[in-house]
Order: sequence, then C-alpha cells, then structure tokens
Amino acid sequence: MTVTTMSTTGMEVATRTLPAVPDPPAVAPKDARTLSKVFFQRFAVLEEGTHEYQYARNTLIEMNMSLVRYAAGRFRHRADEMEMEDIVQVGMIGLIKAIDRFDISREVEFTTFAVPYIVGEIKRFFRDTSWAVHVPRRLQEARVELAKATEELSTRLGRMPTVRELAELMSLTEEEVTEAQLAANGYNSSSLDAAVGGEDDNKDASLADCIGSEDPAMELVEDFHALAPLLADLDERDRRIIHLRFVEELTQSQIGERLGCSQMHVSRLLSRTLNRLREGMLAESR
Repeated sequence: MTVTTMSTTGMEVATRTLPAVPDPPAVAPKDARTLSKVFFQRFAVLEEGTHEYQYARNTLIEMNMSLVRYAAGRFRHRADEMEMEDIVQVGMIGLIKAIDRFDISREVEFTTFAVPYIVGEIKRFFRDTSWAVHVPRRLQEARVELAKATEELSTRLGRMPTVRELAELMSLTEEEVTEAQLAANGYNSSSLDAAVGGEDDNKDASLADCIGSEDPAMELVEDFHALAPLLADLDERDRRIIHLRFVEELTQSQIGERLGCSQMHVSRLLSRTLNRLREGMLAESR
C-alpha cells in the first residue's frame, strides 16, 4: 500500500510504502514486533482520519491481538468460558489505547508498553463487575484458590471433589472451605428479570416472581403472641371491657350499660388497661 504524507502547506513530503499484511492476526509474534515498528513509524506521521491512517491503525491492532490473549490468559481461573470472551474484548480496549498513545521515539518495546494497558483494563473490568455483594478480601482470595483446587482435583479424580478433599489440598478446615464456597455465590448476580423454570414451567416467569414480599399480617401474629400473656394477667373485669370494646366493638356508653357504671368510669378503666398493655408490649420489644 502506498502512503503519501503531506506537510501543513500542502506540499508533498515523501511517498512511503507500508508492507501488505494479508492476514494480520496470523502473523507470528516475532514478525509482529518487527512489522509493528515499521507501521508505527508511518503511523506517527499520518493524518488522523485518512484511509492510510486507519489502515495502519487497524493492522497494528490485528497484528498485536496475541498480546490480548496472553494477558487475558492470566485471568482464566477467575472466569468461565463466556466471561473469557468479555475479558478479551475488554483487553482489546487496552490494546487500542496503547496503540493510540505509543511514542516510538522513546525507544520502548511496544509489548512492554501495551501489556500494562491491557491488564489494567481487564482489572478494571473485574473491579467494576465482580462481587455483586461485599465479601471480605480473605474470602475473595479463598475463592480463587478454591477454583484452582476444584479444577485440579476434578481433573485428577474425574469427578467433583468433596469438601474434605478440597480442605486437604488447600490446607484449610472443612468449615473454611464451605465458607469460601458460600462466598463465591456473591461473585455473580442475576437480574430479577431473568427467566426461571424448566421446559414444562411457565416460560414467562421471572426471578422476581419467585421472591416473596413482606406480609403485614405477620406483625399482627407476633403482636398477638406477645399480647396473650399480658391479657391473661388482667383481672376478669378488665378482660371483659377489652372484649366488649375490641371484639364486640361496643361503645363506652354501651359497655357502661352492660357493667352498670358510667361511660366516664368505663373510659378511665379502659385507658388504664390499655396503658398497662402498651407498657408490657414495649417491655417485650426491648
């Protein structure tokens, strides 16, 4: 490909030829390093937005994809197959940033310059997307070791290892292994809109449909349970007044007629009894 560079006055400065690279991703790492130097030399003097500039940039990206795969491989133990694809994509962002910011005049190898950018983007991805709930650092680290131990024993035994086998390999107690397994549940979260159920179940059901809500009546059950012994401690007259007022729902005047006393007296008795019950309930809740 022939590339013509122009000065700011529009005068032609030089005509240089970029080598043709038919299949950039297939270039061996050693050859990619040599070719990258040539492309970076041209890339530095090309005008951004031109076809030649884009060709040089795209070729540099494709030739150096092996750096992304190398860096992503460091995090294989922290991700499943689906997540590895995301990690590679995130690493590509780091590679592109490195290409755009690389200065060949500093005489630094591009691989040395690019890998920290790639790894940095991947670590930022884990920082922003991992651990859906807060988990202590010791358990986060234990999860990583647990994943390694599980993979090693699964390969060796041909089956999933038991907690005891994992504990022996990791030099931990069975309780610590179980704690690490439980902590691993906080690593990923599911959307409340995620579909649940098998083939025979309602396909429109979501996780949110399976989550219960607070039942106000439960508080009443607890209150009644706490109130029962307090009512039992009342004398017969006070219990009857409570029954007439709140079960039969009579007025104070009607209660007075039943008991043969004034409405004012019923009011005083009722207030005294309710205060006593209220104090008892508050004492129970402390």
